[in-house]
Amino acid sequence: MAKSNLNADEGRVRAVIENITPSVDGGRFAAKRIVGDAVVVEADCFTDGHDALGCLLLWRREEEIAWHEARMEPLSNDRWRGRFIAVSVGRYRYTVTAWVDHFLSWRHDFARRVEAEDLRVAALVGAGLIEEAAQRAKGRDRARLKDWAGQLRSTSDAQVLKTLGLDEELADLANRHPDRHLAATCPVEYPLVVDRERARFSSWYEMFPRSASPEPGRHGTFRDCEARLPAIAKMGFDVLYFPPIHPIGRVNRKGINNAVDAAPGDAGSPWAVGAAEGGHTTLHGELGTIEDFRRLAASARDHGIELALDIAFQCAPDHPYVTAHPKWFKWRPDGTVQYAENPPKKYQDIFPFDFESEDWQGLWTELAGVIRYWAGEGVRIFRVDNPHTKPFPFWEWAIGELKREYPDAIFLAEAFTRRKVMHRLAKLGFTQSYTYFAWRNSKRELTEYFAELTQGPGRDYFRPNVWPNTPDILTEYLQFGGRPAFIVRLVLAATLAANYGIYGPAFELLEATPRDAGTEEYLDSEKYQIRAWNLKAPHGLSELIARVNRARRDNPALQSDASLRFFRVDNESLLCYAKSSADPDNLVVTVVNLDPHHVQSGWVELDLTALGIEVHSPYQMHDLLSGARFLWSGARNFVQLDPQRAPAHVFAFRRKVRTEHNFDYFL
Repeated sequence: MAKSNLNADEGRVRAVIENITPSVDGGRFAAKRIVGDAVVVEADCFTDGHDALGCLLLWRREEEIAWHEARMEPLSNDRWRGRFIAVSVGRYRYTVTAWVDHFLSWRHDFARRVEAEDLRVAALVGAGLIEEAAQRAKGRDRARLKDWAGQLRSTSDAQVLKTLGLDEELADLANRHPDRHLAATCPVEYPLVVDRERARFSSWYEMFPRSASPEPGRHGTFRDCEARLPAIAKMGFDVLYFPPIHPIGRVNRKGINNAVDAAPGDAGSPWAVGAAEGGHTTLHGELGTIEDFRRLAASARDHGIELALDIAFQCAPDHPYVTAHPKWFKWRPDGTVQYAENPPKKYQDIFPFDFESEDWQGLWTELAGVIRYWAGEGVRIFRVDNPHTKPFPFWEWAIGELKREYPDAIFLAEAFTRRKVMHRLAKLGFTQSYTYFAWRNSKRELTEYFAELTQGPGRDYFRPNVWPNTPDILTEYLQFGGRPAFIVRLVLAATLAANYGIYGPAFELLEATPRDAGTEEYLDSEKYQIRAWNLKAPHGLSELIARVNRARRDNPALQSDASLRFFRVDNESLLCYAKSSADPDNLVVTVVNLDPHHVQSGWVELDLTALGIEVHSPYQMHDLLSGARFLWSGARNFVQLDPQRAPAHVFAFRRKVRTEHNFDYFL
């Protein structure tokens, strides 16, 4: 007979742990949370037979050795839940351990016993288990447990025994010292990245520093940008994002409206990084010095604003890297470097890096050093240009390394590409991600897309940052919708998502003329020339933008995405949705007319129970944009929106309160 081959593992371990959440690709990538969040972890934990389980959630900061523990509570169907508070920014690990708990099993059965002799025998069994717990305890706990076991052994009265055996306080004491020597622990340590609050809630304003001059024809400077800070802060923005601020290449420089040949004096594209003066760690000379930049950053902080810089890992033909590190580029048979192409588009002024270079390690180190340089200058927010055109392993390594040095750093992925590629970048470490919002216009498109963003499988790692426009994106909706279209897209962006941004002056001033019919390129785009903006123009949106951002700042409901839910309206041109917060009285309901040309009306149907609103009590809806107040009652209420006057309502819910003097008022 063949000899048995016993499993080398401990065969008496009976607990099973499955389906731990949150889990991004089985623990391959990190889930994301914000400092101060309760990190809720669930798992399926069960065993054979009818024995009771004990379950613990284990967690630690990545640099810690010892685990912290929190007891998990049973839900239903063998599902367990535990939580811990993410008290600081950084990287964490968590997992689950479970064991067959003989004390809990004994207590469960003891509660069901009724015969006196049965109770006496069971009490002796329990006393033994409690004595074992006492051996694992120390000090006063040990003494109390030993005393409890002694009472169970010495008491003969059945009713007294039952009361004594089921004592809740003593049971809790025994539960603090369980027998875990046959515990099962999930072998996967699930990673978690905890970011600061601005990763979840931010309002971005994009501007080209070179166009900041109040004098037409003069190149803008950091001092000019500093003068603009009060107006940007007044509009309620907390992130000021600059396209690349480095020297611009002169070789193959692009002209106005992307002309292949630049005229004398043409400014070129800031994304053609590098010239004889230097590259990615050098400032464009006409913007100012590093001291000017530091002064601007400090002044911005005084206004409650952080600077965000563009990381564009590519080079102009005359970037110093091209001659110093020729192996970092692809060379064609004719002896020239391959410039960037996206047929039929050609970018003769830009050389992409060759990440398959033999010197790929030197390239990686240098590029990470660029970000490290600006982090050393106090910058903590980086918008990364076209990250999907660089290797995934590079980003996982670079962001991981930099976040260990600067755990408060935020990386925004500008990747308008395939969905799975965008999600992969988010998994690899990007803090926030651009979205398809700009091209989602109908009620169905918006509802389905934002339900996916907030409730889909990516909700644990993909943080959307939505933009109605960028220097590259002037959508058809904005081109033909007039002022109402800009207002609609502003309100949607700012209330559907906690992170949003606008390409500033162009959006403020309703810039809507494309370079060519059927394209999304701006006519006279700032990408290729310096623009002079009349920011005091009477048709501007600055006051409305300020009201929208004030609503976001004053209402925690608008500062996260998880609570977003949509409600039925009997008109396909009207979109209704709500967000809530931990405060039951902080509820924001938004109704938007998606048609920028016509008055639309309909009946909104709210789920009052889901929103925590009393079904039979009237309530007030305070429009945060216009200041108007409406008295609503019940689930169905009528809304009419004229796009020429007010294409949207952003309602703050006010609960009706009755005083002891029978006066009604609204909170």
